[in-house]
Amino acid sequence: MASEISAKRKVLKTIKEYFIISIGVFLYCASWIAFVSSKGISGGALPGVATIVQFATGIPIAYTYFTINAGLLIVGTIVLGKGFGFKTVYSFLLASVLFRILPDIDWINNLSDIKEVFINAIIGGTIGAIGIALVFKNGGSTGGTDIVALIISKYREISPGKVFLYCDLIIIGSIIFLPGRGLQDVVYGYLQMVSFSFMVDALLTGNNQSVQLLIFSQKYSDIADAIVNRVHGGVTAVRSRGWYLKKESEVLIVIARKIQMDQITSVAKEIDPNVFISVTSAMNVYGNGFAQIKKKIRLKIMDI
Repeated sequence: MASEISAKRKVLKTIKEYFIISIGVFLYCASWIAFVSSKGISGGALPGVATIVQFATGIPIAYTYFTINAGLLIVGTIVLGKGFGFKTVYSFLLASVLFRILPDIDWINNLSDIKEVFINAIIGGTIGAIGIALVFKNGGSTGGTDIVALIISKYREISPGKVFLYCDLIIIGSIIFLPGRGLQDVVYGYLQMVSFSFMVDALLTGNNQSVQLLIFSQKYSDIADAIVNRVHGGVTAVRSRGWYLKKESEVLIVIARKIQMDQITSVAKEIDPNVFISVTSAMNVYGNGFAQIKKKIRLKIMDI
């Protein structure tokens, strides 16, 4: 009886997560169509690439978005392993479908009658950020530059955040090479990127901040494998002994971004409903995937 109730709760929780992810993807795609691409703004990330291709060739955003994302998922699976999960695949497929059908819906196209392009850039970035935050909060991802960041950070000592920044700067800046486009189009794109990034950070309680998780469970091995393969996080196992039961076990130590915290705790809870997790804020974290240690600048003091 207890197992049946637990199974039902798990199913309901999964349905709820996919429902919220669907709302988030819809907000992201609708904001892009209504406030960004339809106003001549390129934006960043993979939709930005697809938008620039549409501006240059007339190929709809959906086709370019799906083709590149599918290719990145295949490469990511080969390089990083089968750890993306159904939520990522679902999110990117749903986004591909929405990018195809939303431009044909009149009320989406007429959602914004604001003439000022910079206001559309801010509104589009803000609403899109709300959508992506909902997706991230429920363990989803739209792929794209997320996969590029994971691949590059695996082989180079550079944080994913910097990869996102560099990709967006290059993508948005490339619109200046299209006929009839100028510096103002680049500025509008960067404005959308800034508003989007700021809002995502605010909604996810600062994704540049880090947390330390101590995970206590008898199923520590399964949880550690899931964090490495599904969340792509690092795990350290430390030998421990529970003083009350006098049982030997291992405590998992995980240093992660706050943006990954909900996903890690959900994965651990999924494997072991009785897991015990302690979360503390990490003031500073240095190393691969986080901030780099700055070399001290030595000042030579000359005697006068």
